[in-house]
Amino acid sequence: MRKLKSILASKILCSIKAAFRTLLWILVLWIGILVQTEGVQGKLYIDITAPSMRRISIAIPDFKYLGKTNGHPDLSSTLPGIISNDCDLSGYFKPLDKGSFIEGPNSGITRDSIRFKDWSVIGAELLLKGGYECIGQQLKVVVRLFDVFSGKQLYGKRVLAPVKQARYLMHRLGNEIILTLTGHPGPFLTKMAFVGTSTGHKEIYLCDYDGHNVKRLTHYDTISLSPQLSPLGDRMIYTSFRNSSTVLFMHDVVKGSVTKISDRKGLNIAAAWKPNGKELALTLTISGNPDIFLIDITGKILKRLTKNWGIDVSPTFSPDGKRMAFVSNRSGSPQIYILDLTTNQIERLTFEGSYNTSPAWSKLDRIAFASSSDGHFDIYTISPDGKELQRVTQDQGNNEDPCWSPDGRYIAFSSNRTGGDYHIFIANANGQNQRKVTFLKGDQLSPAWAQHFE
Repeated sequence: MRKLKSILASKILCSIKAAFRTLLWILVLWIGILVQTEGVQGKLYIDITAPSMRRISIAIPDFKYLGKTNGHPDLSSTLPGIISNDCDLSGYFKPLDKGSFIEGPNSGITRDSIRFKDWSVIGAELLLKGGYECIGQQLKVVVRLFDVFSGKQLYGKRVLAPVKQARYLMHRLGNEIILTLTGHPGPFLTKMAFVGTSTGHKEIYLCDYDGHNVKRLTHYDTISLSPQLSPLGDRMIYTSFRNSSTVLFMHDVVKGSVTKISDRKGLNIAAAWKPNGKELALTLTISGNPDIFLIDITGKILKRLTKNWGIDVSPTFSPDGKRMAFVSNRSGSPQIYILDLTTNQIERLTFEGSYNTSPAWSKLDRIAFASSSDGHFDIYTISPDGKELQRVTQDQGNNEDPCWSPDGRYIAFSSNRTGGDYHIFIANANGQNQRKVTFLKGDQLSPAWAQHFE
């Protein structure tokens, strides 16, 4: 019996050892595969949280026509031009000049038909190849993204849409490319509202994030200010002067309808959406002093949020809606404060700069604001606890009215750095890659950024 037990124990031990060896072999194999995968992705992975990024060189040649009769030859350069501009504005890529391209005329858009050496020799790290075909009023596009060093295809897509939606189609593909390389979608389908003066009056306009497809929304021939798009981008609030008073309106961007929200005696200004999209904060003077109140989207007052002898304006909410930053001169000069909406405690956030205004709270929990200390306004960002103050703009005219992209990775602001008129610029959250995106006559001010809506 003892011998039998000994034999059984020995077999069990051997089985355990064999299982352990198998498990160890699987683990080693898994680690090996993981290392190989990371080795391929490491060269192309873009860490968008890094304080400073090296822009990846990308080549985007003209798209090839894949059909027989080309009714839209201009799309050969227009389509890649849209994606190239997206790549440039993203701050992650450095599109190469097409004048440096040396590929032969027989080069195609598939891996086997591409001579990658022609691209590596000019410094390209990524290559985006595309082709298109027009079938009636429909546009069929195929794009493929390659790693020039390895020749590996990183992304490929075939899409079909009406020709008139070519810009939307390219923005959509650009978003997916950014998602492939960073793990986060790009901002290319977002919308931006702003105040424009090209008519001689301050009116509200709406455009794509890159300044294209501009549409005038108000025709009041007066002063309209402070546009704010809802979290979903389907509604917009703004203040307009009417008969020497201010009125808060809500514009349904999809339906085009306009509703009066607040026309109380005195001021109805600087309204901001709460993240739930159901409540608004705005400055009213119904008690004599400019204080901030919480209202619903019908205009009903829900709560008085500030009560002070100073002027309280420019509210903006934290991502969870539990805190609100605002501007007040209660300390003698305009500074930014934070109100805890649960405890009603107020703390001063900014102490540097003689005039701090226009706070904007990002989805990633950073607060951007405009500050003046030397006679010029510049954009800064700061954490809600008052730490990590960072300067975004410097020595480039006046920079004002900051707002965040919906994902919190980009800042838009108005600047007169080009001389005279103000235009909208966008930059990465760390201030890198500042680019002008509006080119209209007159000023473009007070940008408001939001999600795309259908």
